[in-house]
Amino acid sequence: MRWRLLWLLSAAAAGCCWGLAAGKTLRGGFASAAARREPWRPVAHFQFHGDHAVLCVRIKNVAVAVAKAARLHLFQAQEWQKLENSVQDHSCTEKFSKAQLTMTVNHTEQNLTVSQIPYPETWYVFYVDKFTCEENYSESEDIQFEMVLLNPDAEGNPLDHFSAGESGLHEFFFLLVLAYFITACIYAQSLWQTIRKRGPMHGVLKVLTIALLLQAGSAFANYLHFSSYSRDGIGAPFMGSLAELCDIISQIQMLYLLLSLCMGWTIGRMKKTHGRPLQWDSSPASTGIAVVVVVTQSFLLIWEQFEDTNHHSYHSHHGLASGLLIGLRVCLALSLAAGLYQIITVERSTLKREFYITFAKACILWFLCHPCLATIAVIFREYQREKIITIGVILCQCISMVILYRLFLSHSLYWEVSSLSSVTLPLTISSGHKNRHHF
Repeated sequence: MRWRLLWLLSAAAAGCCWGLAAGKTLRGGFASAAARREPWRPVAHFQFHGDHAVLCVRIKNVAVAVAKAARLHLFQAQEWQKLENSVQDHSCTEKFSKAQLTMTVNHTEQNLTVSQIPYPETWYVFYVDKFTCEENYSESEDIQFEMVLLNPDAEGNPLDHFSAGESGLHEFFFLLVLAYFITACIYAQSLWQTIRKRGPMHGVLKVLTIALLLQAGSAFANYLHFSSYSRDGIGAPFMGSLAELCDIISQIQMLYLLLSLCMGWTIGRMKKTHGRPLQWDSSPASTGIAVVVVVTQSFLLIWEQFEDTNHHSYHSHHGLASGLLIGLRVCLALSLAAGLYQIITVERSTLKREFYITFAKACILWFLCHPCLATIAVIFREYQREKIITIGVILCQCISMVILYRLFLSHSLYWEVSSLSSVTLPLTISSGHKNRHHF
């Protein structure tokens, strides 16, 4: 019943992560009405780098573009923010006149070179025509366009669809998938045999393995998305959504597992009677706490997906939902650390104390890696932050899973401890006399 509830919560959270990718090959229509209604809303943004970055625009109806005096204005993010925050009241025309680069859209295909960039920085692209800043407006045909934003590759040719903030992620996910594959070839058979034995750790190992498979699936889907993205600047939106779905379900599964274990130990010790084994999953209080926290995180994950539709699992933390998620993870780490500290301080057995300490390290690493890396990333430039957070969190959570696997599979730790006393280790389930001490 508890695992069915967990899967329902996971599915509810993941079902809302199917969004559209903001690719670097954009297709649509330049609409005068939209530009006039929201002149300060960019049609695209991109982190250019190097000396030969290119903005390529292709349009179909050139006559309409010429008649409307259509043009594109490019602003560096910092300069645009200065204009937005300036105490001086600039008119619409004055603001756009301060653009660092301008392209008049009057040919079927045009290229604009963005050069002499001292360091990678976000650029905003705005569409402007003769109606944008004027009071008089007449209905006109939209200009159908295709816009391609390119950075120079290793040889200096403008062929790289990745922005500065995304460069290197394709290679990282390839290496991550390769590492998962090699690890599976080495350990999958022995792990499967252990799970099939249905020993004392069957339930925990099953959930932990499902979470690991979901993480691996997320990495593989991200690799496929970035592989496609490197060719056309659009990628595979379905794969990007699938990667986020797998990651969300994995996060929820791990949260429920770690929280249920820790709350079961804490509450179980408070209610312990002599000679009665503690059961983490049979406590209504521990299950209730876990469900409430999981529902809260699921809600915040869904909210975060609506705030930022780009396909990456670890967002830039400018939104309220992302900030609340970080706060929730910090609170979880602190509360679990406090609960485990109380257990460790009163535990007399060195072996059992070592077990709880190792488990505490894995929990703290899992929950605090994201907040810590998001805080550390603030001191770096904008284009470096997403890579630091994404790569760092994935590696830290992989290390946390390795620690948990070593802990729950170790013959010198858990198996020995659980054989010493089922009274102080609550990883058992009471579902009849036959399997009283086994999942």
